[in-house]
Amino acid sequence: MSYRKLMALSLILLFMLLSGCNMTPNQKTDTEKTAQVIRYNLGAEPESLDPARMTGMVEGTVANALFEGLVRYDATNQPQPGMAAEWDISDDGLVYTFRLRDAKWSNGDPVTAEDFRFSWLRVLNPDMASDYAYQLYYIKGAVEYNSGRGKAEDVAVRAKDSHTLEVTLKAPARQFLGLTAFQTLMPLNRKVVEAYPDWYESPQNYVGNGPFLLEKWEHKQKITLVKNPAYWDAANVKLDKLEMYLLEDDNTAYAMYKTGRLDFVERTPVQEIPLKKNDPDFHIFPDLATEFYWFNTQREPLDNPKVRKALAMSVDRGAIVENVTQAGEKPAYAWVPFGFTDEPSTVDFREAGGNSYFTEDVEAARRLLEEAGYPGGKGFPRLTLQFNSNERHRKTAEAIQEMWRQNLGIEIVLAPKEWQVYLEDQATMNFDISRSGWGPDYLDPMTFMDVFVSDGSNNNAGWSNPRYDRLIAEANGTGDSSRRMKAMHEAEAILMEDMPLMPIYFYVNDNLFRENIKGIIVPPFGTYADFRNAYVE
Repeated sequence: MSYRKLMALSLILLFMLLSGCNMTPNQKTDTEKTAQVIRYNLGAEPESLDPARMTGMVEGTVANALFEGLVRYDATNQPQPGMAAEWDISDDGLVYTFRLRDAKWSNGDPVTAEDFRFSWLRVLNPDMASDYAYQLYYIKGAVEYNSGRGKAEDVAVRAKDSHTLEVTLKAPARQFLGLTAFQTLMPLNRKVVEAYPDWYESPQNYVGNGPFLLEKWEHKQKITLVKNPAYWDAANVKLDKLEMYLLEDDNTAYAMYKTGRLDFVERTPVQEIPLKKNDPDFHIFPDLATEFYWFNTQREPLDNPKVRKALAMSVDRGAIVENVTQAGEKPAYAWVPFGFTDEPSTVDFREAGGNSYFTEDVEAARRLLEEAGYPGGKGFPRLTLQFNSNERHRKTAEAIQEMWRQNLGIEIVLAPKEWQVYLEDQATMNFDISRSGWGPDYLDPMTFMDVFVSDGSNNNAGWSNPRYDRLIAEANGTGDSSRRMKAMHEAEAILMEDMPLMPIYFYVNDNLFRENIKGIIVPPFGTYADFRNAYVE
């Protein structure tokens, strides 16, 4: 290098040092700022983006980003002000008065108390046939309107003014406040819904009040959300974009994670869990959910409780959680998982009731099957077990299929199905046995117990028991917490005796996300993840 060039280079370096003397060592220029984008695998195509039509955690996760209810849960699982800046509850626990903050829809319209009233009555409208309408049955007049025996104007939800919503319950319900964070109770912009009947299918007409906006929905590929500048707390939303991929196959999602095309995946392929357990990007969170199989009690031979109990008692759950799922799940011998409070609140509902309503007993299971008319499995029809296409569900189904073959001498056909087909078949009871998972919509055992009331919209077993119904009605109609919990324990005992479902294990939530992803709330209920406070470091 010539001396002249060396001098020129030295001057340039000196100028750079002097001009940069006010920058801290880790400070980045504007062009170097970390992109606030998270690429996340949601795991399936949503059934619908209309809160009134949503039933699963896939849909709920998207709804939690696009909408906000009266309250929103924080990282400690406590309801905090959402659209409601504050609220009062009457001394008798019946009247809730919510005072809304000044907030806007993404199109600039104000969010009003009437928006909540309109949305809730829309859910209850019998013509909507919302699966989750019963979540509003705590409200006076709600069940009557939804069943066609009452009028909309008799539902005790009042918009006293644009910022005041008054709700009157039939009986005290300690879970009601938290339930107002749930997707079914989120508000809708009445003007938009009435102008565009299919508003929820088009990003152009999709108006929300949450931290993000729906920018694009590429069906069965990706949903793209962007920051909502009209959100009341937009100043504290750090993400500019959230890309939700719709990959049902865990192995495909994991491959994309390993190659840097995804930042966050919900489920780790089961064969990778032992290898990832000590890695800093592998996370295990509590999950108050139960993995189980529905039995279609309207079909032979599953209409016989002896058959259902034989199937349940011949499965080695310990082998499944140790050798298949491997993430620390607990074998389930009851319906409600650990993690819900009883009365007193220092007691766990599951610990109080015990996790031993039945046992794994192959000999007893064989005797039950023989009493049902199928000695050694002879004459037992070839039933089908359906599950949504997922590696973990497939391996669990294969293990149980083999246990039933060896222990009972019966053959079961496995039927993996795409998510939306699987949901439709389950809702219409177009199955013999169907894999499912149930997670809570709010932090109370009732979110599990009211699933099985007769003719309940989420009772996919077609099971009915009058004594069970009376106990659930008693629990929902009393303000006495001890009496309420006692009724639910008695109801669960009936459920496990009749066995319209087969519990398998209580979940944990295993996630993979990069070390520079911060602020994500992974709740044990309701949604997979809340990205409101998330950011990339």
